[in-house]
Amino acid sequence: MNLTPMMDAIFIFIFFLLTSINFVKIMEIGSDVPIISESEPLPEDNNPLALQVIVRENEIELQRGINPQQVAKFQRTGEGQYDLAGLHEKLVQLKREKSTEESIIITPDWDIGYEELVKVMDSVRLLEKTDDAIFKKDKDGMDVKVETLFSKILFSNLMS
Repeated sequence: MNLTPMMDAIFIFIFFLLTSINFVKIMEIGSDVPIISESEPLPEDNNPLALQVIVRENEIELQRGINPQQVAKFQRTGEGQYDLAGLHEKLVQLKREKSTEESIIITPDWDIGYEELVKVMDSVRLLEKTDDAIFKKDKDGMDVKVETLFSKILFSNLMS
């Protein structure tokens, strides 16, 4: 049996696979994992925001503080979408209050869709061009413009 045509077809198939891999873009949204460590803890902030976004089927609840207290609730709009603009506006207001805060905890219900979760993450971590500028002091005491809202996203219950 002549295997030459079969080998030609396999090599052409491999060639097309290798060339098409350039067209596939893999996107990644970074998320930190809580780490348990035996080293000395960093100096704690006396009054951290300790923000938590709880994503439920019909609403998003924003809580703050070590003993969580509800800051706001955002219901789904008439089109069935979350009120992400309201959430973003409230987070910008909280960021102005504490411009050095970088972390936020997202607690999604188990049945929240991937696309909806990504939209929530985007509204939590990105400052929009229409938002007023927020400044914080750097180590030299100079004012530096804040580029992101809350860039360190932690998930609390992905396995539940």
